Amino acid sequence: MTHAEIEEFITQFPLYQYAFLTPGEIEYDEKTRLFCKHECPGYGSSWSCPPAIGKIAQCKDRCLQYTDALVFTSVTRVTDISNPTEKAKIQVTHEKMTRIIEDFMKENGLLIYTLSSGSCSVCTKCGFPKEKCRHPGDMHPCIESHGIVAADLAEYCNMDYYMGENLLLRFSIIFFRQ
Repeated sequence: MTHAEIEEFITQFPLYQYAFLTPGEIEYDEKTRLFCKHECPGYGSSWSCPPAIGKIAQCKDRCLQYTDALVFTSVTRVTDISNPTEKAKIQVTHEKMTRIIEDFMKENGLLIYTLSSGSCSVCTKCGFPKEKCRHPGDMHPCIESHGIVAADLAEYCNMDYYMGENLLLRFSIIFFRQ
């Protein structure tokens, strides 16, 4: 499957921006874990977040098993960017779109690994740490959990990162190979 075939499919969605690159072009930074540990409620409470997701070196190795990566964003107008309920609703919409694109790529013979904005939201309540992940094939770990700084990735791909107080950008990365 070519980039052009993927591009033809994804342009039917309300994506804001997208770019193709190789996993080796992405910078993986240990410092993102400080943010995860001290600022994110997903830390230590989800299979898709640290420490369960593994060390940055393991996450990087996982990503480098793929030959290509598709980075894309969706943008939504919000009334209050600090409202967690509003942000969660937008996350659901972005994740549905990510899942459809991911399924299309799988159906066309690609092996994929997907990262998205925020902690995995497949289950209402994650079973971590007492139960194994109930949906490991559907889980989308957080981009930052892998040491990837979304702002740096956006800059590298010549994409927008911050668009003002009333517009919320969500990112996904689908790593893929034949």
